[in-house]
Amino acid sequence: MKIEKKKINVGVGFVTGRKNFKNVVKTYVDNWNESGLVNNKKYALHLFVAYDLKYKSTKVSDYKITDEEILDMVDSAYYLGNSSITTEAQYLIEKKVINLNEAKLIFGEGYAMKRNAVLYFALKNKMDYLIFLDDDEYPIATIKINDSVVWKGQEVLSTHISNIKNVDMTHGHHCGYISPIPHFDFNDKLSEDEFRIFVESISNDIINWDSIKEKMNDGGVTYADLDIINSENTEVVKEINGMKFISGSNLGFNLKHIDKLFPFYNPPGARGEDTFLSTCIGEYNIRKIPCYTFHDGFSNYEHLLLGVLPNTLKAMKTDSSVINKRFLKACIGWIRYKPLLIYITERDNYETEIIKMKENLSNVIPKICNYFGNEEFKNILDELEFYDTHVEEHSKDFENTKLAWEKIMNFLKIN
Repeated sequence: MKIEKKKINVGVGFVTGRKNFKNVVKTYVDNWNESGLVNNKKYALHLFVAYDLKYKSTKVSDYKITDEEILDMVDSAYYLGNSSITTEAQYLIEKKVINLNEAKLIFGEGYAMKRNAVLYFALKNKMDYLIFLDDDEYPIATIKINDSVVWKGQEVLSTHISNIKNVDMTHGHHCGYISPIPHFDFNDKLSEDEFRIFVESISNDIINWDSIKEKMNDGGVTYADLDIINSENTEVVKEINGMKFISGSNLGFNLKHIDKLFPFYNPPGARGEDTFLSTCIGEYNIRKIPCYTFHDGFSNYEHLLLGVLPNTLKAMKTDSSVINKRFLKACIGWIRYKPLLIYITERDNYETEIIKMKENLSNVIPKICNYFGNEEFKNILDELEFYDTHVEEHSKDFENTKLAWEKIMNFLKIN
C-alpha cells in the first residue's frame, strides 16, 4: 500500500479593513493558479483573514469569500473577527496559559494584535509556513525603462515557498507608492533642508532622507529593479543598529521554528509593529527574496486588480487634501513609535536624542504648517511629548508581550 506523503500546509495571512479585499484575494488566487501552486499536490493553501470593521465602516460580508471558483482553489479559509479572537483569548485564560492583561497585549485592539491573531491561528492549525500579504499590495512590479513604465507579474507566494525551507523568515521587495510622503516643490515657505530636518526627526532607519529624496525625484514612486526580478539569488538581511529590517507584508515565517517566533507589538494608537519585530530577530536567518509587490499606498490604482495597466504613474503632489491628510496621519503614526524605538536601540543616548528631536521639530513644524496651510501638524509635538512621557510603560508592555507570547508558544508545542 502506497503511503501518501503529507502535504506542506501554507497559510496566507491578511490583516484587512478595506472594501476591495475580495478583489485583492481573487487577484492573488488567480496568481497562485497561474504559477502552478493550486494544482501542485505537494501544497495545501489556507487563507487566514483578520478583519477590522471599524477602519472603513465595512461589513463581515466584505471579507467572507463566497466565490466558488476561489474556494475551490484554496483548501480552507479562516475568518478572524473580534468575537472569534476574543473566544480564543478566553480559552487561553481558562487554560491558565496567560492572564487577562497578557491576553490584551497579544490579542487586544490594534494592527499588531490582528497580526498576532493570524500568526497564532496559523500555528494552532498546523501550518508549516505563513506568508503575510497586505490588501493594498498587488502581485505585480512596475519597472522604469528609459521614460516608459513596464509591468511584470510576480509569483510572490511561490518565491517565498521555494526559499523559506531552510531559513527563519523571508522578505520580499516593494515598489509603487511605498512611502506616504508626497512630492514637494520647495519654496520660500519650506526649504529642502528644513524638510530634511523634519523627515530625519520623525523617521526610522528605513524612512531616511536619502531614500525619501530619491523617491521624491521620481514623483514619490519606487520602481522595481529588473536585475532583482531576473535573479534567483537571495540576500542575507543584515543587522543595522540592533535591527533586521522587515515590513509586515510580503513577509514569510517558517512556522516549524516555533522557538524563533516573536509577537508583533506597537504602542497604543501607533504603527511600527514590523519595526519592533525587527528588534527581536537579530540572531535569525532572514532572507531578502527576488519578488516584488506593488504598494498602492494612496488607493489610486485599484484598477490594476482588473488588469488595467497605466503607461505612467502619477506624482503624488501636495496640492491634494486627501494626500496631505494621509501624510499627516503617517507622521503621527511614526512619531508615536519613535520614542520607544530610540529607547530600545539607543537607551544610553535616549534623553539626548529626544531633546534634539523636540528642538528640531519645534523649529521646522511652523514651516510645515505654513506650507500646507494646516495647523494640525503642531499635534506632532504633543504626540511626541505624550509618547516620550510613557516610553518606559510601553517598553514594559513590549517585554510583557514577548513573555506572554512565549507562554502561548510553549502551550502550542504540547497541544
